[in-house]
Amino acid sequence: MAVSYKPVLWNRQKKKYDQILWMGIALILGCFAIFEFLLHPTITIETLIIRATAFTAIILLHIILMIGPLCRLDKRFLPLLYNRRHLGVSMFLIALVHAAFCIIQFHALGDTNPIASVFLSNPNYQEISQYPFQTLGFFALIILMLMAVSSHDFWLNNLSPKMWKQLHMSVYIAYALLILHIALGTLQYEKDLFYTILLWSGFLTISGLHLVAGWKTRSQLRAEQNALKQEGYFEVALLEEISEKRAKAVFVDGQNIAIFKYDGKVSAVSNICKHQMGPLGEGKIVDGCITCPWHGYQYYPGNGQSPPPFKEKLATYRVKIIKDKIWINPSPFPEGTAVEPAIINHG
Repeated sequence: MAVSYKPVLWNRQKKKYDQILWMGIALILGCFAIFEFLLHPTITIETLIIRATAFTAIILLHIILMIGPLCRLDKRFLPLLYNRRHLGVSMFLIALVHAAFCIIQFHALGDTNPIASVFLSNPNYQEISQYPFQTLGFFALIILMLMAVSSHDFWLNNLSPKMWKQLHMSVYIAYALLILHIALGTLQYEKDLFYTILLWSGFLTISGLHLVAGWKTRSQLRAEQNALKQEGYFEVALLEEISEKRAKAVFVDGQNIAIFKYDGKVSAVSNICKHQMGPLGEGKIVDGCITCPWHGYQYYPGNGQSPPPFKEKLATYRVKIIKDKIWINPSPFPEGTAVEPAIINHG
């Protein structure tokens, strides 16, 4: 992950991914152009570009939205997920070409500013069949642009994974706007049912995949939670309740436990400092060590041991993270026992 902005560094996998991606894009554009010329021999180049880029962009967007649920349903789709941001940026660039040609073709020849004309040229905002659908596409393009420019790891690091995730979840808002954009445009200008059938087939496919994947995920989650309960685990906190390098103290089955979140991990140790029984959960991690707020005694979070030459040791506990929820097994290990921390998955 980049702390400072650096150009994208293409490795062999990324190059292969992008080569296949743009070969597929070229194939879609080429096939669409051929069919358009066969069906509409008098079509102008500008209109062809507008239609071809629109068709290609919406196909890519459907593929993007299908990758997530497909990966949850079958791990063999995971290779498509690894560089999905390249697919998203490519889709945005094609959508941008579509938008640019639309604005030039329909809004750049009058006295009104072309962008203003998108919103003012058709005042029928109260009529569904005559609604100015281009405004919906404009707002969708803004969302896609924000996602494209923030796709670099620099923004993931500086916005925080949570905020970055929320920003990129707005793709569903963009998708809804585009569905309305296309549907209302079809109502006004297209008499061929092909585009209507294609649009709603894609929408139903996306919706169906997300529903099935969601059902499977919930079933797996319930099974994992039941298994943890049988193993003696208790659900004790949400990840968001604990600040970075801080802790939450919990009492579970008679055990006083401090749960620390640090460096993408979560560990649990006894909440009682060996020095004068200070509350470690009210302290924080300093220089990689849990630091007691009373007198500064320190312990490694992964094994409860004090750094040399000190010899104090804490009991440690097993931790699991399931769907942003922290689970603790309150059966303590012998003091100073190393326990594998739970890894926080920001995906």
